[in-house]
Amino acid sequence: MEDEHARLVREAVSSDQAGRSTLAASWCRSALHHGLDPARGPAADRLDASRLALARGAREDLIRHAGPVLDRIAGTLVRSGRCILLTDAESLILEERMTDGDRDVFDRARLVSGECWSEAAEGTNGIGTCLADEKPVAIHRDQHFLSANVQVSCHGVPIYDAGGSLVGALDVSTNRYDHDRDTAALIMNVLAGAASELERLLFGAAYQNCRIVHLDDGCGAGGGDAGACGGALVAVDRDDLVIGANRSARRRGALAGVSATTPVPIADILGAQDEDPLAAAERRALRQALARSRGNVAAAARDLGIGRATFYRRMARAGLD
Repeated sequence: MEDEHARLVREAVSSDQAGRSTLAASWCRSALHHGLDPARGPAADRLDASRLALARGAREDLIRHAGPVLDRIAGTLVRSGRCILLTDAESLILEERMTDGDRDVFDRARLVSGECWSEAAEGTNGIGTCLADEKPVAIHRDQHFLSANVQVSCHGVPIYDAGGSLVGALDVSTNRYDHDRDTAALIMNVLAGAASELERLLFGAAYQNCRIVHLDDGCGAGGGDAGACGGALVAVDRDDLVIGANRSARRRGALAGVSATTPVPIADILGAQDEDPLAAAERRALRQALARSRGNVAAAARDLGIGRATFYRRMARAGLD
């Protein structure tokens, strides 16, 4: 079985198939760029406890925020013969979720913390290939490059940090023989939702003192609940300036280079600037003062440090009569 698989991979690599599919391109990278032999045995370079601790420490925030997400989807996906893995951007497994009865099986398959599943080390696989291509990928058994890995099916989705940089991957691997296309589609759907949830958590943690605004229309133009939606997120400071944007938001031209030092007015992004910004700010301040004073104009004026007559004039100018 393994020899036949290696022969088929070599034939594909030596043909002109590289440009025909993502899988063929990955096989060619594995052989021609990384110099791997499909008949090669499994690598034996698992990190020891001290080196793994250092690697985990470098990704402490990712691991901390991923923990609840992994636990939640484990309730849906972890069954006999399946495991969930969290990796860093270099394909190093940092965390896993699996049943106790499967631990020895996945340990032998090297699907445990401390193992590296980059394309450079393992050829085409669900973790390394999704990180190399920066897109979700499912690699079923004999789609792996190495014959040593054809006993498992892997499903990987990339994870991006608050600034839009690749930070790791989520993967579900299985050695079940009853694994089919419908099950793979379900797993990929759950993983995509989990990756979006984790990215929202990472974004919110990076901008704790900002208002998080969801830009996608499906969640309400500019006012979506960022905790319940995926997609384009921006961080808006107290001056209504966008100072942060996730990867989806940065794909919009105006937000590509946004940062605390190069902010963008949120009104420019939402197209909601129907009145003069200063007039809008004054109107907002007046309404907030009235709300705090429960409509008591004298108290609202004191709150803003102006006289009652001045407050009335400004109310009239703002159309708040």
